[in-house]
Amino acid sequence: MIRVRSALAAGLVASAAACAAPATGHAPVATVTTQPPAETLKPLLEQALPNVKGKTFTSAIADFPPAARAVPHRHGTAFVYAYVLEGTVRSQIEGEPVRTYRQGESWVEPPGAHHVLTENTSRTDPAKLLVVFISDTGAELKVDDRHG
Repeated sequence: MIRVRSALAAGLVASAAACAAPATGHAPVATVTTQPPAETLKPLLEQALPNVKGKTFTSAIADFPPAARAVPHRHGTAFVYAYVLEGTVRSQIEGEPVRTYRQGESWVEPPGAHHVLTENTSRTDPAKLLVVFISDTGAELKVDDRHG
């Protein structure tokens, strides 16, 4: 499951803390921990493979706002192909070196791979990937490390 974090939420937390501060004559102090924005995943096509029983082809666009970073995750038993449509993305599969991919470049992830790093390297420009999954029909396509 993809989660989107918002700077607006951080601002609301800071505003609430300021409003709840006692009238002591001192300026309220709010501690806000910001996290980088997350990617969003927009499904394009999901189709059972007619010649491979129990397998499904799924394609999606992964949008990475400036400075966005995905949480470490796995794709279960899915085979994954990622193609950079726009921008520059830094990626690392556990046990492999960090690699940087630019527009027109691609990579694959074997089933069960632990994707420990995926981030947009730009702080000002978005990045976009075409992602293709070949998975067991009905399987969850992304499992964040935070959720098992």
